[in-house]
Amino acid sequence: MSEASVRAFFAANAPDISIIDQGVSTATVIEAAAALGVEPARIAKTLSLRVGDQVVLVCARGDARLSNGKAKAALGAKPRMLGAHEVEELTGHPVGGVCPFGLTMPLPIYCDISLRAFATVFPAAGSRTASVELTPDRLAALTGASWVDICTLPDDAE
Repeated sequence: MSEASVRAFFAANAPDISIIDQGVSTATVIEAAAALGVEPARIAKTLSLRVGDQVVLVCARGDARLSNGKAKAALGAKPRMLGAHEVEELTGHPVGGVCPFGLTMPLPIYCDISLRAFATVFPAAGSRTASVELTPDRLAALTGASWVDICTLPDDAE
């Protein structure tokens, strides 16, 4: 799976989008921002969560933090982060390369409104060295994501 499934996803759904392989780790927001030469906030991190008995993915800007209160109100239960083994099993992507593209199984996907602050963002592309660049609205459209407000920014008081 992983990067190969992401390549297949884009070949079928958005052949104009190219995978950017940096050849260095982009597994963390800071590493990805440094490798791509962008501010950390423009990295679209994908959080793998269990909400009640359902697994969901949330894409948010790199410097945003999940708000348990907002998430519970929007998603119906307090979210819990999945463990690394569970993440790879359920998404097909390793931690550090998790993205909403080319998944092992269909999962509900949400995009936090924090992404809309940028013309383009950089989510991972199924490996710890690869990413793509696209608009937040295209990210949501390609993945069938729903927009939610469940994160806070560093300067927000919760």
